[in-house]
Amino acid sequence: MLQVEGLEASYGDSKVLHGIDLSVGDGQVVTLLGRNGMGKTTTVRTIFGLLKARAGRVVIAGTDLTNAAPHRIARAGLGLVPEGRQIFPTLDVRENLLAAARPGQWTLDRVLGLFPRLGERAGHMGNQLSGGEQQMLAIGRALMTNPRLMVLDEATEGLAPLIRDEIWDCLAALKRAGEAILVIDKNIDALMRLADRHVVIEKGRVVWTGDNAALQAAPEVRDRYLHV
Repeated sequence: MLQVEGLEASYGDSKVLHGIDLSVGDGQVVTLLGRNGMGKTTTVRTIFGLLKARAGRVVIAGTDLTNAAPHRIARAGLGLVPEGRQIFPTLDVRENLLAAARPGQWTLDRVLGLFPRLGERAGHMGNQLSGGEQQMLAIGRALMTNPRLMVLDEATEGLAPLIRDEIWDCLAALKRAGEAILVIDKNIDALMRLADRHVVIEKGRVVWTGDNAALQAAPEVRDRYLHV
C-alpha cells in the first residue's frame, strides 16, 4: 500500500531525513519509533506532501506521488491523524466528521458506533471536548475519508490511561477489520501487542527494523534508541 524509498528532506539548509525506507502492506500495522526530534513527524509530513522531499520516492498503491499535493495524497487513500489532533474547534462533532467525508464503508453512523462517546457529544463543539474525545474525533475524521492506510502521529500522547486503552482497543478493531495502519507512539508495550513490524529511526536514518519477536529479543535496541 505504501512504499517509501530513500526519502530525504530538509528544513531550510538543515537536512533532517537521510534516506528513510519503510513500507506498509495491505492490512499491516507498522510502527515508526524513535526518541523526540529524530524525524518521525518530519517523515509523516514528507509522505503527505506537507514538506518537500529532496530525494527519494513515496509510492502509494503503485503510483509515485512524491511531492504531490496533500489533497492528492488523501485521495490516493492515506488518512492522517496529526500530532496535536488539529480538529476544527468551532465545528461540532458531526460537522468535524462530515467535513472531509468521502463515500465508502466508513459512514457517520459507523464511526459513532466505534466511538459511542462521540455520539453522546455529537452537538458539542470541538473546543468543548476533552483531549481524549478530541483524539477520538481526529481518528473518526480520518476514517470518514475512507482511507486504505491510516497514519497516526502520537496516537495516545497526553491522554489519561483509561482513554489510552480505548484508543488501543479502537486500533485493534481497525486492524481486525483489515485497515492498514502506520502509527507513531511511545508506548512500546502496547505497540508490540498491535503491530506486525517496527521501524526505528535515529537522527533521520533508519537504524533498525523487525517484527515483534525480533524487538523482544533485542533489548539493546530499546535501550539505545527508544528510552529517554
